[in-house]
Formats: sequence, C-alpha cells, structure tokens
Amino acid sequence: MENSLARDKKMLAWILKGPGQALSLEEVAPLVPGPGEVVIDLRAAALNHRDVWLQQGNYFMSKFPVVLGADGSGVVRAIGAGVNQVWQNAEVIVNPGLNWGNREDFARDDFRTLGTPDNGTFASQLLIPAEQLSRKPEHLDFIHAAALPLSGLTGFRALFSRGQLKAGESVLITGAGGGVAQFMMLFAKAAGARVYVTSGSEEKLARTHALGALGGANYSDAGWPEVLRAQEPNGFDLIVDSACGPDFGKLLSLARPGGRVVYFGLTAGPAPAFDMRAFYRNQLSLIGTKMGSLADFAAMVRFVETHGIVPHVENVVPFAAINDAFERLHKGQHFGKIVFNIS
Repeated sequence: MENSLARDKKMLAWILKGPGQALSLEEVAPLVPGPGEVVIDLRAAALNHRDVWLQQGNYFMSKFPVVLGADGSGVVRAIGAGVNQVWQNAEVIVNPGLNWGNREDFARDDFRTLGTPDNGTFASQLLIPAEQLSRKPEHLDFIHAAALPLSGLTGFRALFSRGQLKAGESVLITGAGGGVAQFMMLFAKAAGARVYVTSGSEEKLARTHALGALGGANYSDAGWPEVLRAQEPNGFDLIVDSACGPDFGKLLSLARPGGRVVYFGLTAGPAPAFDMRAFYRNQLSLIGTKMGSLADFAAMVRFVETHGIVPHVENVVPFAAINDAFERLHKGQHFGKIVFNIS
C-alpha cells in the first residue's frame, strides 16, 4: 500500500549533469522504498558550501548526473519492508552521513555524505535508509529544521565528541560566517563556554555577538593573534578550525598549555610547517574530525531540543531559485543558512 502511494506522486528534482553547469529542474520517476528504506516528501532543504564545490567540480568525490543536497526535512510518505510503522507520516530530519559504521572514533572507508554519489535533497522526494531518520525537533518548523543536519552534526562532534568542551572553558571558532561555525557558537554558548571567533568581515564579527560571542578578531588584520591574546591572556582551552592555510601555526600559538585544537576542512589551503617545539612543549592535542556518527546525530538533536536552539536562517529561497542561491553562497554573501522552501 505504501509503495503504491509513492508511485502516484509526481517528483521534481534539480539535476547537476556536469561540473560547472547550472542545475536543471526535471520531472523524474517517483521513488519507491526498498527493504529498510523510506521515501520522504521534502518540505525544505538547505544549501552548504559542499554543494557549491560539487557544482563547480572542485570536490574530491563527484558523480554526474546527480541530485545535490545533504540537508532536508519533511514527512515520511512511504516505508519499505522491515521499517517500523511509527515512521509512517512522521515529521523528520535526515542524517546526511551514510555508512559511518560501528566505531565512534572514526568512520568506515565507504562513509559518504548525501548529495553525491547518492542523490540528495534538492528534490521533492528523498529515498533514504530508515536508520538515517530523526524526528524533527518540535520547536522547529520545517525551514529551520532543514538547516540543522550537516552543519549541526559536524559542529557538535567537533566541539563535544572530539573537542570535549566543558562549561566554563574558552573556545575559539574560526570563520564565523560559515554555517558550521555558527552552530558551534550556539552550541558552545548553550554548554556554558566562553566563545570567541575570527572572521574576515567586520560586519560578520559584529553580528556574532547576537549569537553569544564574547569577542574575536579580523584575520585580515596583521595583528589578529595579539588581539585574541589580549582577550584570553592564558590561551584558549579549545580551538576549532576548518580553514588551515598559512596562518595555522599562529592559530596553534593561541592554545593554552595542554589545550586542544580540533581541525576539519581545508578552505584556506594546506598549512606550512609550524614550530613543533612549541607544540610538544605545550603538550597540545591536535585532533581531526569530520561529520559524525549516528550516535553523534542523536545526541546533537537531543541537545538542540533540550536547549531550544534555533538555527540562524538568513534567506528562505523558493525552490525555483536554487541556481541564484548557489551564486550568493559562492560569493560569500551570507551570514547563516540559505534554505529552500520546497513545499
């Protein structure tokens, strides 16, 4: 019965057919769930930098044609064999990290993110294993819920599962304009930490105070490390960075003795050699991270519900205007998430 319902509904999807091309909106065959799977009628989907990099062909994993999009919220329309009936018609968000595996400390080799090679959320329907579902937090509408999964999961694991952030500690978060950074600011403040940020924009630095940042520095200014040292003279308990680049060594110098540095991403390019003597003398911990496990996702959703966290959504874009939103994100003309209203 559920499968026949899925066949009756027309499906629209934004298709990326090759690197550098605009996405094209097409009618495609409706989805039918197999064993252990569900089909979701998507109500909203959020845009991430990863989607822009994939569209440009600047990502290590690409597949064409493909439906991009890692973030989505909606209503379960059909369930496959073996899926608990409680998911039928449930309002859900989707964990975009597929095949994490049974280890919490690292992912399987075949771990991947929704949106390539698997078709993603820039469509009216999504086919996904039921284990990737979580009920939509009740205090969030579909638009704000769609902004949560990828960035929220990445930031939560970086801060807590890997960074072990505790109440009363100081944390420095780089790149305050990005989606992951903004979730980390919200999460860290809710956890009782002292939050500081960096950004290349004075306007974005000013806007971070509304999210709970106590201070920060503009990394475009030559003296930005000294600005931060003046704000936390003993150094930061935790630093979370997703840029790397030529200033990575300066960032490490801001960690307190015994401090932790959690790192993901390479948006500013590789780091040159840094002073290893200061690194081992100060007994710093340099910790890699990416995305998160099923347990991380469940813990993140509980944290969001417990603290009533609402993602910062800057723009709600009609489903028909996806290509315009890609251009806006590519130019860095955003603060907060860009969400597509599919419903």
